[in-house]
Amino acid sequence: MSIYKYLFLLLFLCIPGARAQVDAPAIAAASDLKFALEDIAARFRADTKREVRLSFGSSGNYFRQIGQGAPFQLFLSADEDFVFKLHDGGRTEDRGVLYATGRIVLFAPKGASFTLDPRMAGLKLAIEGNGVRRFAIANPEHAPYGRAAEQALRKLGLWEALQGKLVLGENVSQAAQFATSGSTQGGIFAYSLALVPGVTQQGQYVLLPEDLHAPLRQRMVLVKGAGETARTFYAYLQQPAARKILTQYGFVLPAEAAK
Repeated sequence: MSIYKYLFLLLFLCIPGARAQVDAPAIAAASDLKFALEDIAARFRADTKREVRLSFGSSGNYFRQIGQGAPFQLFLSADEDFVFKLHDGGRTEDRGVLYATGRIVLFAPKGASFTLDPRMAGLKLAIEGNGVRRFAIANPEHAPYGRAAEQALRKLGLWEALQGKLVLGENVSQAAQFATSGSTQGGIFAYSLALVPGVTQQGQYVLLPEDLHAPLRQRMVLVKGAGETARTFYAYLQQPAARKILTQYGFVLPAEAAK
């Protein structure tokens, strides 16, 4: 490195905030965490003066990317099986920590053709009466919340009736956008996204019973080679302040023994 490049780098790192930006690790997170994790990261920044770079998407896509060597340092998955598989493939430091269990809701926009109820009887009547033309869920092939939605619809005998009407979001956040924007007659998405201010102005939702789908056990893990800031954030996510924010967004915290 030339003396000029060295002096420029030294000057850059002396600029307030520059070092934090350079050290900010890339974090891959399931999209159901978008608002909760952004709140946690803001508090983390205030408490530690450290930065993280958050990316949100489907857990299945991040599983594939990390498996192919994408430079994420921490992975927060909506399905713990993806974490286990990454560990089996030698990509993570260990099997991670269970940080929450998620829930799903049935959403009906204003003026919807069906009434809301936990067993989706109103939705069934609307489907039978041709009152539902488009219905949003996340893609079950790579989004855990989409898979939970499929399981619930199958259990109540609605899956086949909705074929040809499903609008699949790339992740659960996109499914929520489809359901709340008025471009569909409703949808199923994460409870954490239904609790975001403004959603109830677009329509109403009902929390679906846990017995309609397999548990959405959400696990996080450090990717091999993770740096100091990623490790600090990982530990921060397990502290009371972060856990309180998760509960505010409808996540069920695991018992200590379940970790």
